[in-house]
Amino acid sequence: MLLQIKPIIPSVDMRTPDWLTLDHVWLPYTQMKTTELPVPVVSAQGVRLKLADGRELIDGVASWWTACHGYAHPHILKCVAEQLEKMPHVMFGGLAHEPAYRLAARLAALLPGDLNHVFFSESGSVSVEVALKMAVQFWRNQGQRERRTKFVSFRNAYHGDTFATMAVCDPEEGMHKLFRGVLPEQFVLEIPDTAEKRAQLDRFLNENKNQIAAVIIEPLIQGAGGMKFHDPVVLRDLRILCDRHGLLLIFDEIFTAFGRTGTLFACERAAVVPDIICLSKALTGGTMPLAATVTTSKIFDAFLSDDSEAALMHGPTYMAYPLGCAAANASLDLFASEPRLAQAAAIETQLREELAPCRRAPGVADVRVRGAVGVVQMDRPVDATALRAHFVEKGVWIKPFGDILYLTPPLIIEPSDLSALTSAVHDVLHTR
Repeated sequence: MLLQIKPIIPSVDMRTPDWLTLDHVWLPYTQMKTTELPVPVVSAQGVRLKLADGRELIDGVASWWTACHGYAHPHILKCVAEQLEKMPHVMFGGLAHEPAYRLAARLAALLPGDLNHVFFSESGSVSVEVALKMAVQFWRNQGQRERRTKFVSFRNAYHGDTFATMAVCDPEEGMHKLFRGVLPEQFVLEIPDTAEKRAQLDRFLNENKNQIAAVIIEPLIQGAGGMKFHDPVVLRDLRILCDRHGLLLIFDEIFTAFGRTGTLFACERAAVVPDIICLSKALTGGTMPLAATVTTSKIFDAFLSDDSEAALMHGPTYMAYPLGCAAANASLDLFASEPRLAQAAAIETQLREELAPCRRAPGVADVRVRGAVGVVQMDRPVDATALRAHFVEKGVWIKPFGDILYLTPPLIIEPSDLSALTSAVHDVLHTR
C-alpha cells in the first residue's frame, strides 16, 4: 500500500509552455499512459531552478546528484565556452587532444593507490559495462577463456540500465524484474555487514572463485537501490576477501564520488584501493555527460601483448570528447580552489540536526545521514507524484522514490536554503 498524502490545489497557476506536450517525448522511469506533465524549467542558477511561470525551486537532489557546484558556475561555463570555440569534438581513435590527456593525469593523481589508467566513455552505465568487460577479459588474457565470467554484487545494488549492468542490480527489489530470464544470472548476495554474513561470503567465494571475475559494490551508499548505508569496514573486508580468493574488486563510485560522501572519493573513507573504479555524474559538475573507468596497473598490464586480440576492443563515438573533458577539468579546478569538502561536512552536520525531528513523524522508519546525503525512510512506499507536487508548492525540488524521501543538494548550498529543504520534508510528513 502506498503512503498517501492529502491532495493539493496549486496556489499559483502554472502556465504551460507551448512546447510542453507528451506527443513525442518518452520520459524516464515513467508510465506514459498515466503520467502528468513534468515541471517546466527555463533556467538554472546556483541551487535554484526557474520555472516557466516565474517561480523558483531550491534543488534538493542536484539533478540526480550531478550538480555538485550548483548550476551555471562561471568557471565551468568559461572553460566550456573556450573549448567550444576551439574544438567541440574530435574522435579519440588515432587523434589526441589536451583536455582528455590532462584530465586523465589529474584523475590518476587524485585517486588513491595506483588507479592510474583512465578509459573514458559517455555515461555511468557504460563505464560499469566497460569495467565488467575489463574484468572478464583480464582473466581471458591470462588463459582462462571458459571460466571467470560471473560477478558478485549485492542486494539493493543499482549499477545502471544497460544489459550487463542490469544483471548486477538487485533482481528482486530493483526495477529490472521484467528482464529476468533474459539477463545473464549473476551472484547477488547480502552485503557482509556482520561477522556472520562476512563468513558466509568468505565460504561462497571460496566455493565459486573459479567462476567469478570480480566483486562489484557501490561504496558506503547504495544510491538508486534505496540510499542504503554500510560502514567502511565492509569495504576493507571485501578487499581482504577478494585478495584471499584471487578476485578483482570494482567500486561503482558514480554516485558517491566528488565529495558526496564527505571525501573526494568514497573509497578514501575506508582506505581501500579497488582494482577498477567507475566515475560519472558529478565528474563534470553536472554540465556534460562524461564517465571514466579507471584501473590499476595490474589490470592495464594484462592487456599489453604482441597479440592484437588482447587489446580492449571498446570505443564510444564521443569517447573523451573535448567539451566534457573541459568541463571535468574545470570541476576539478573548483575542488582545488573552493571549499567543497568543508561544505559537504557542514551539510552533513546540518542534515543530522534538522532531519532528526523527522524520527518522531508518523510512518517514519529511519533517518540517516552520511556526507551530503540525508534520508528519511518510511515504513511503506510513498506516493511520489503527490509528494513532488507538495514540495513544488513549498518552493523546493525533492524527488522521492520507493519508501524514501532524500536530500542530495549541491555542495554549495547555503544553510538557509538547506533549512528550506529540511523544513519542507518535515512539513510534508505532518500533512498526510
